[in-house]
Amino acid sequence: IPRNVLTICLGKSTYARCGIIVNVTPLEPEWEGHVTLEFSNTTPLPAKIYANEGVAQVIFIESDEVCETSYKDRGGKYQGQKGVTPPKI
Repeated sequence: IPRNVLTICLGKSTYARCGIIVNVTPLEPEWEGHVTLEFSNTTPLPAKIYANEGVAQVIFIESDEVCETSYKDRGGKYQGQKGVTPPKI
């Protein structure tokens, strides 16, 4: 993500209406790696999510200025992650 861009990932409403919720934290300026999406099934019923179905959308917000301290500057613990990455608590 460029130093002057912040992204926000939002779940699609069709899946939310079925009880499937997407939770992704914002991708901060200078974050780099593979995005890990988290899904929650809020119903007691099993659910299937198929590839290429468009379960979420990413909104890119560009600033006229760069941030003072980026995710990379802070040494973010998920910087450079590859593949699905479990939580680092």
